[in-house]
Amino acid sequence: MTRTAAGEITRARNAVIAAYLGWTLDAFDFFILIFTFDDVAKTFGVSVGSSSLAIMLTLATRAVGAFVFGRLADRFGRKPVLMLVILLYSLFEAASGLAWSFSSFLIIRALFGIAMGGEWGVGSSLAMESIPIRWRGWVSGLLQAGYPSGYFLATLLFGFAYHYLGWQGMFFAGAAPALLVFFINNKVEESPAFTVLHQGPRVPAWRLLAKNYKLAIYCVLMMTAFNFFSHGTQDIYPKLFLGQQMRFTHAQVTDIVLVYNVGAALGGILFGLLSERIGRRYAITAACALSLVVLYFWAHAGTAVEIGLAAFVMQLAVQGAWGVVPAHLNELSPAEIRGTFPGVVYQLGNFIASSNAPLQIALAGWHGGDYGFALTMVAGGVAVVLMLLMLFGPEARDVSMTQRSKL
Repeated sequence: MTRTAAGEITRARNAVIAAYLGWTLDAFDFFILIFTFDDVAKTFGVSVGSSSLAIMLTLATRAVGAFVFGRLADRFGRKPVLMLVILLYSLFEAASGLAWSFSSFLIIRALFGIAMGGEWGVGSSLAMESIPIRWRGWVSGLLQAGYPSGYFLATLLFGFAYHYLGWQGMFFAGAAPALLVFFINNKVEESPAFTVLHQGPRVPAWRLLAKNYKLAIYCVLMMTAFNFFSHGTQDIYPKLFLGQQMRFTHAQVTDIVLVYNVGAALGGILFGLLSERIGRRYAITAACALSLVVLYFWAHAGTAVEIGLAAFVMQLAVQGAWGVVPAHLNELSPAEIRGTFPGVVYQLGNFIASSNAPLQIALAGWHGGDYGFALTMVAGGVAVVLMLLMLFGPEARDVSMTQRSKL
């Protein structure tokens, strides 16, 4: 291997590490809220339903961050903006533990959501623009595996340190991701595709969006379904379904969540690799079909072992479908606004799906407090919707990351 080739591999590897860890630690900070929102409710004297608004607000404001930080990344580069959003979401995570009222907690979580919303689009574009084409499938899966990896870390913190830290201390621990900025600053280079595109003529973003409005609408619909798929199988599952309805112990809940996050990480990588062979759309469709096979057992099995096994397969399927998303969205995106487009359509979908937790809690209430029913309705419904969207949707596998749009 020549020195130049070795340098390119090192550059690509460091970009992947930065994007993976950025998303892992972002998810770590988000899922701390999932494990603590009932304690937040008790502290501030509000209902669990009201407390779940913090989840909704965090998800809803991510679209703002995706747009703001995406535009900055398209103007000034992926690397500096990625460092900025990591610093900001770490700061607001720690500040959540200092909230003095429920209103202040909601405001801080909204700010956290804005910072969090900037990470995925900027990090994924940095990675996808820095790697060889042949890496895209498995790197896509690896990047998305950062989400369950962060969930896994948050579960470990909840399982082994919650009794010592309390809910406020859990949020203080969420400041740790800020340390990643030192690695990015010293080891990560700017995306070569951004460098090439930045040197060419600048095209107004609105013109590109106007020309690609049908694609943008399709991608928002797709990402709405994807976000209902992930949050509809995760947000109320540990505390409300496993803990309250199934009455599993703290240790059993921790074990089940750890098990299904291993499945999630494996699924992202496996289906990301599969997408290189059979295409992005068919790989996503296969993952959705697998989720339907295990759906009933995942929400209605009787024992902790049975539910743990079903949850492993369910998250392998859910995050398997998600494992194709970083490559698929970045390939579909107009090159000149790749820092903005994938993140914005993703987070607009998240905005629409941010009602998931209150919706599932309401569905369970209408069905006699059966969270299993609510989980089944949402997860099964969006799996079918995603399969239909894949059947009729576009694909741009292996497109050049520097290919300019035709206006």
